[in-house]
Amino acid sequence: MTSKTEKVHSTVYITFISLLLDLLAFTMILPLLPSLLEHYKTNDSTGLYSWLSDKIYYFQQFVGAPEKFNTVLFGGFLGSMFSFLQFLAAPIVGSISDAVGRKRVMIACLIGISFSYILWALSKNLVIFILARFFGGISKGNVSLSMAIIADVSSMKTRGKGMALVGIAFSLGFIIGPLIGAIFAVWSKQKSGDWFVVPALFALSVADLIFFSLCFKETLPKEKRAKSIKTTLENAKALLNVKDLFQFTAVGGLQESNLKELQKLGMVYFVYLFIYSGLEFTLTFLTHYAFNYTSMQQGYMFFVIGLTMALMQGGYVRKVPQAKTKTTCVYGLWLIVPSFVCVGIAREPIVLYLGLFLFAISTAMVVPCIMTMASQYGTEQQKGTVMGIFLSLGALARAVGSNFC
Repeated sequence: MTSKTEKVHSTVYITFISLLLDLLAFTMILPLLPSLLEHYKTNDSTGLYSWLSDKIYYFQQFVGAPEKFNTVLFGGFLGSMFSFLQFLAAPIVGSISDAVGRKRVMIACLIGISFSYILWALSKNLVIFILARFFGGISKGNVSLSMAIIADVSSMKTRGKGMALVGIAFSLGFIIGPLIGAIFAVWSKQKSGDWFVVPALFALSVADLIFFSLCFKETLPKEKRAKSIKTTLENAKALLNVKDLFQFTAVGGLQESNLKELQKLGMVYFVYLFIYSGLEFTLTFLTHYAFNYTSMQQGYMFFVIGLTMALMQGGYVRKVPQAKTKTTCVYGLWLIVPSFVCVGIAREPIVLYLGLFLFAISTAMVVPCIMTMASQYGTEQQKGTVMGIFLSLGALARAVGSNFC
């Protein structure tokens, strides 16, 4: 008979739903990016698009990329900016939540995300659109907070299941969000003017904000919090300095052996996402240019990727016992190699989908397992900091990898 300590806490499911609502809006924009960039190419009145295009042209000449892929580089720039802002925000948000509690900080993040979609709806030029992405990036600490919340309410036996649910939220986001975006992309071709207002308002995260505010109960009681925000931010340099970030300097008091294990885990996570992000950010453009995929075909492609991840995480990874978490992670790391080979040599859709299938399985295994292992380190007052640093490392890897891979 299953004991109470082995049951997943109800708060984990509330966090799962909140994260899913956010990710549906976040992934919706992926198939829309090519259409959005085409819109601003012809309608930007500020001259920013032309200026950025000139800068990207010089980079394109430097790396020897064909001119038709300039839009891919443009998309990579926007992805890098968004991820770099996440890199800055995640550890700071996590540290503040260690002192004032998870709920207030999460609500602040959700308000910021909602504001970014309002700006997107008002973005008649590229400057406002980039500003919207800026606010969205700095508000994306909700992912690291979700993982800290799960660590708060989970036992050693249920933590893996909780982290797998985070992975399932990402998978479902990639199943439904891009399909919605693809429908809007097809719809936009029949429209003129500021067509993006409708998808931007559709993505507005007010539902998420209301749901979380009403249903979530604080998971970090006052007696377990850090003494003050000042205390948690005293090591601000360690939260923003890349060298200190990899050293986990902000997580004090760990045994030397545990600190070294945490550092190794952080490096593995960074390298994996550095490689992974090269495909993640450019897949929409790759299939558009190499396979002439329409927005709807791209939506179905993301549907297959997300469905594979959801089935893998819900049917297998969620049930992996703690003793086998590391082994499962290693298997997933190896799978990224054949997945990239298949995508790289693909000339037919069947080879492309084989690579993407392996890509999805790899992600479904690696990310939840690494987060499960990472959540075992640090005191109750440090969970937010540890999760924030990992999310920051991941965001930094994406920021760098989306341009260099």
